[in-house]
Amino acid sequence: MQFQALNNVITYAPKSRDQLIDYAFQHHKILVAVNAEKILHATDQSRAIINRNLGYPDGIGAVWALRKKGHKEVVKIPGCELWLNIVEKYHKTKTFYLVGGKQEVIDETVAKLKEDFKGINICNYRNGYIKNEVEEKTLIEDIVKHQPDVVFVAMGSPKQELLMERIQQKHQAVYQGLGGSFDVYTGNVKRAPKWWVKNNLEWAYRLINQPSRIKRQIHLVRFLVNLILGKY
Repeated sequence: MQFQALNNVITYAPKSRDQLIDYAFQHHKILVAVNAEKILHATDQSRAIINRNLGYPDGIGAVWALRKKGHKEVVKIPGCELWLNIVEKYHKTKTFYLVGGKQEVIDETVAKLKEDFKGINICNYRNGYIKNEVEEKTLIEDIVKHQPDVVFVAMGSPKQELLMERIQQKHQAVYQGLGGSFDVYTGNVKRAPKWWVKNNLEWAYRLINQPSRIKRQIHLVRFLVNLILGKY
């Protein structure tokens, strides 16, 4: 698979979702979403986290940047869809461990997964409120005990990535950070309608429904200007 440095953020340029998923399983990778905001505001810490792992184009801004660098066939892969692609592909052959969200949300997520993907093997799960080192140690020990093939962690960046790296030191698997994807999957948070998503206007839909996001969206304009000027 090809990859490209965007503001020194190494981002993979998959031609399909299957290509990305297969690569992650072949190399036991931690999947980290990359979008325009993460490229524009990359810090030493955030850049290092992505570069140690498998950054993929979660947002259209990252796709535009990769295409400008010559990766014409790269596809956008939203993280809130990717984890379900993984589940769909492997729910009959792999085992899963879920971490994240409020207790009621993770309970709903597990119940819905079992309904949507008959026969899925969820070996264990817990909420995302890990209060201290003792609770984290207990979680890691439980993951080592169950030996899952896939671990999903929904806690927000960079907390979820740093936790996944610590777990991976004890247990090799495919990991993906999901942010608020459990909330979206269970319907507790509404995603943009399909037309907006299909036409890469999800950011505009969110702005219309949340005008307070204007400060964040201005950064997208800055990103595009930098992209046109060839700064990435």
